[in-house]
Amino acid sequence: MPTDWLTLPDLVALTGEPLGRIRRLLDDKHLVASRRDGTVKVPAAFLMDGHPLPALRGTIIVLEDGGFTDDEVIDWLLEPEESIGVAPIAALRAGRKSEVRRVAQALA
Repeated sequence: MPTDWLTLPDLVALTGEPLGRIRRLLDDKHLVASRRDGTVKVPAAFLMDGHPLPALRGTIIVLEDGGFTDDEVIDWLLEPEESIGVAPIAALRAGRKSEVRRVAQALA
């Protein structure tokens, strides 16, 4: 799934939060980032209305507890998932958190 990527300065501008708060959101798994083209970036799809998607944190934790790396978490969230019918991030944005988490737990 093609996505726009946001750098940390982009996130500061978009959310209105200071850089320290953005880093805390990453540390606390409200967001997950990856180094792309030498820069730490977050997929824009992980935010809604200037805030991290609320359903994202639990899904990230389930996947990471199952051994997924940050890059693998991002890839899984962005790629179409046959058992869901769409990319997991699209399902999360549509309010299908329970379904996404069930599939994530099965993989983890």
